[in-house]
Parts: sequence; C-alpha cells; structure tokens
Amino acid sequence: MTSSPPPPPRRAIRRRSLLRGGLAAGGLGLAAGTAGCGSALSAGIAGTRLDPGTVTFWNLFGGGDGARLLLMLDEYRRQQGSTDSLQAATFAWGNPYYTKVSLATLGDKPPDVAVSHLTRATNLAAAGLLAEITEDVLALAGLSAADFNPKAWQASQHEGRVYAIPMDTHPWVVFSNTAVCEQAGLLGPDGALAPITGIEAWEAALTALKDVTGQYGASTATVNDTSNCWRYLQTMYSQREGNTPFLSEEGQEITMNDDLLVDTLAIMQGWTRSGLMPATIEGAGAQTQMFQGQSGLYFNGEWEITTAQGIEGLEFSMGPFPTLFDQPAAQADSHAFVLPLMERDEDQLRRTMGFVKSMLDQGMTWSEGGHVPTYLPIFQSPEYQALQPQANYAPVADYAVYDAPAWYSGSGSNFEEIVGAEIGLTLQGSKSPEDAVASMRSQLEAYARTANPL
Repeated sequence: MTSSPPPPPRRAIRRRSLLRGGLAAGGLGLAAGTAGCGSALSAGIAGTRLDPGTVTFWNLFGGGDGARLLLMLDEYRRQQGSTDSLQAATFAWGNPYYTKVSLATLGDKPPDVAVSHLTRATNLAAAGLLAEITEDVLALAGLSAADFNPKAWQASQHEGRVYAIPMDTHPWVVFSNTAVCEQAGLLGPDGALAPITGIEAWEAALTALKDVTGQYGASTATVNDTSNCWRYLQTMYSQREGNTPFLSEEGQEITMNDDLLVDTLAIMQGWTRSGLMPATIEGAGAQTQMFQGQSGLYFNGEWEITTAQGIEGLEFSMGPFPTLFDQPAAQADSHAFVLPLMERDEDQLRRTMGFVKSMLDQGMTWSEGGHVPTYLPIFQSPEYQALQPQANYAPVADYAVYDAPAWYSGSGSNFEEIVGAEIGLTLQGSKSPEDAVASMRSQLEAYARTANPL
C-alpha cells in the first residue's frame, strides 16, 4: 500500500509559537478575490472538519488566469459529481500569499494542495514546509517525472528531491503589432516577427519600426513595475557569455558579474536615451503604445495575451525575445502544485493527486492564457502545437532562466523590488549603470547577511 511520504525534518524555525498564535488570532486575512473558499478557510482556522472527500486548494491567480482557473475547477467538480468535492481559496499575489501558506503550515492547518511559483517553492522546501513528491506519489495519479519538461522539473527540486509539480512555464516574450512590423519589413512568411539576431540587427529593426510609428520602435514598463524591469535585465544578462548567477549558496553570497551587468545596463539605457524606446512609462502605457501603433514591439510576460486579445481590431503576434548576444535565454518562472507538509492518509493523498492530474489534463484551457504547458502530453499534442500565437514561443521553455534560489528571491520578492527599482532608474536616465549595480550589491548584501526567517 502506498502512503504519504515521511515528512522531511523541519529546520528550526524562529518564533514558531508566536506564528501559530498569530494564525489562531486570524492572521490569514482573505483577499477580496476569494472564490468558493468560505468552508475551507474556516476549517483551516477553526480546526473544523470538511467532508472527508473534499480537496482543499489555495492559489494566487487573478485576472485572465483566475477566470480560466475557475473553469478548470468547475470541470473538476463536474468530474467528481459533487460541488463539495473541492474548496478553493484565492489570495493576494506575492509575499502575502507565501506568508499565508507558511503560517497555515506552521499552524498544522494547510490546504491539501497549493500553487507556488517554482522560484518560491524552493524556499518553502528548505524551511521544511513541503512534502516530498516521490515517484510513488506521482504514480497515484498515473504520472512520472518523464511526463514533464526537463528544465522545469529540474527547477522543482531542492537538494536533489522533488517538492513541486510544474504546471507551466511563463517566460518573458515579445509582442508585435503586425501592421507596424509589416510596414517596417520585419514580418516573416508566417506573418510573425522574423528572427532577429545580434545587437546590430536589433537596433536596425528598432530604427525601422520607429520610422514607421513616428514615436518608438519598442516599449516596456520602466516605472512602477520592478518585476518587469528585472525580467528585462535577467533576459539580456543571461544571453551573455560570462554571466554568473546573481546569488549563490541559497542567497548567502552575491555572485553577479558586476562588469557585465554595467555593460548590459548601458546598452539597455542607450535605447531609451536615443529614443528608440520610451524612458519613463508604466505598464499600461507601454501596452497601449503597441496596441495603437505608437511602437512596433512590446516586452512583457506572455500572460498579457489576454489583454491584447481584448483590443478590438488589433492584429498582433508573439515570439521569443531575440538572441542579441551569445546564447538564447529568457527570464521565466513556473506555476506549480505543492503539497504543504501535513499528515495525509492514502485516500487523502490519492484525492489530492487526482485533483492535480485533472488540472494538468486541462492544460489546453490554461495554455489559452499564454502559459507554456510543462505537462508533455499537452505540450506535444497537435492542439497545442497549432495554438497561435502561443506555439511561436513554446521553445523558450527549454532555455528558460529561473531566478537563483534564496529566501528573499523569486517572483514578487524583495529581490525583484531591489534590483528592479535600480534597473528602472537606469532606464529612466536617473542613474548611471555603475551606480545602479553598486546599489544592487549593497542592498542585496544586507539580505545575504540575514538568516532565513523561516
């Protein structure tokens, strides 16, 4: 008989009693976007029991992702023949969500399964807050490690053990206004942006696009979006020979290549100073420029496909960020399913894994929102390979660059806030690349010297 794997030893956690007390006092404030979660949340806080056949699930999805998730959750309930088969709760994205998952696990009242970014799951695993996902656990749902994209599967591991089941890869990509790109002579025979390789060809393309629009060649957020700024730099820096991880030793050492970062930032700043790209613009403004033909290209995460699809009359395509330096690379993360540490009997574990399998099987619904499926039966299906423009950038999943692990790094983290803010100031022309990199290092070293609070 297969049972839940033995829990890994928990790392000593400071203020555990205080954290548990905060949880009992109602520290799990619920975000406004909660869907169908009342029973699950009250059960988690008060210790009351749900129907023994109910799977509890926490996530952080809003917007288009949230809407698609609701369809998938309803399909799971339909498959089970009962609305009581699932209780799902949606919380605010970023640090608040991961705090809630940590507190609930420390208080021995976590959900059966939760969503985590892979870049945040490693810290939860290092703190002893996740159950290991062995081949026996995967087999309960007819799954194996071979069913998943190898790059994402590797990123789901901590110290050689698997603690997450990747649902997707969501890379930083390029959106293109096909009408503008056609006028600039940059479209390929498939109607998408033709491949561009190298800095010289890239700057020529931006110049051609600027000539068509009369304003800019490309746009991306430089103000009030530290995550986007970080993705931009990480993509560029990771394409360069000689790049080193920003962090090593679980964040205890700062190992970024300062000289290479200064040079990379100087190149990026050159595009805003020359007017090929706007120097000061928020995310919505950068989108609007591409939508309205004021720029030919727009850089962001592929999830913005839902926004672009909602613009009446807009003809657009999407593709990988061009290889401008020595090797293809694009910053990315993955949404994944994790099993918070708790005592589970075989039936409970089997139900939980059955829920995960149902979500993976519905990967086409999820992929319509832009994310690249990591579950290979979906990725390799004719339906996904024919999905446009999503299939154009699907190969990025094989060379995705995940953030270096640390308690303060990953999607929506303090690391992104610190580094992204310095990048934004550089692109705006308010700071030199040299000063920005020095400030990054100074601020990150303070975190590197601080013990993991979990």
